Amino acid sequence: MDIFKDIELLECPCCQGAALMEEEQGWCVYVTCMDCGAHSAEFPYKTEEEKVTAAQQAARVWNMGKAISSHPGE
Repeated sequence: MDIFKDIELLECPCCQGAALMEEEQGWCVYVTCMDCGAHSAEFPYKTEEEKVTAAQQAARVWNMGKAISSHPGE
């Protein structure tokens, strides 16, 4: 089952690029922009159930426009 497939992600709040949900070596999930590299906070998990919740939380903050960008002046 691919939990990321059913989660809707809006465009990047920084550049309107395409967003992608990523998993970091089995301990956290986050959303990142494939164009500018902006990303959400990392949401940790320990179990598969927590992974679903973490993915939903990452999508929620991303879709609210809460992204971390490394552009100069930000």
